[in-house]
Amino acid sequence: MPPKADNTEGIVLNFVNEQNRPLNVQNVADSLQKFNLKKAPIQKALDNLCDSGKISFKEYGKHKIYLARQDQFDILDSEELNKMKEENANLQERLDQQKKATSEVEAEIKSLQSNLTLEEIHAKEAKLRKEVDEMEKKLIKLRGGVTLVSPEERKAIEGLYSEALNQWRIRKRMFRDVWDAITENSPKNPKEFKEELGIENDEDVGVNFQSFADLMQHGKKRARG
Repeated sequence: MPPKADNTEGIVLNFVNEQNRPLNVQNVADSLQKFNLKKAPIQKALDNLCDSGKISFKEYGKHKIYLARQDQFDILDSEELNKMKEENANLQERLDQQKKATSEVEAEIKSLQSNLTLEEIHAKEAKLRKEVDEMEKKLIKLRGGVTLVSPEERKAIEGLYSEALNQWRIRKRMFRDVWDAITENSPKNPKEFKEELGIENDEDVGVNFQSFADLMQHGKKRARG
């Protein structure tokens, strides 16, 4: 059931004041469909509000444009207006910075996803560590003067070991770059975030990359000696 005439005027008046912008009758009718108001009673309500001085209007040919009375609103002085403009500019700058940071993190995540998943990195790391452990055991025996392999085999093993170290170094740097990019603007504590994702780095499991690199250098010195 449509609202009564006086109630219709109240609804229309509230809408015009809330919008505080130029409106024609069709704008008002479209926006007030939820009140089951038709265009004709809305037109009548607008005319009555104009006659009573509650709103104003301007005529453009056959069309009327309705406006809220501006004397009912508080007008900001220039100082308050400048302050609001400055606050708005600061908020916009912060928003732009946040959008930029978010875009950079999303780009890093997409880059990581296009290369290796976290699960694949763990599997590759485990494989490389196993290979390094096996090579270390052989190197320990070599230090004791036990001849386990021929010079050709030794060279091939050292090549594999060097490649394993190189891949290890690349993966460490890749993970560190991506991790730094993800956590740089994250509100989460990096240590807690890492635990939440179940990530373990070399230090977490007591592995020192440099000690394995030193084994390679030590083996070369023995070979030259």
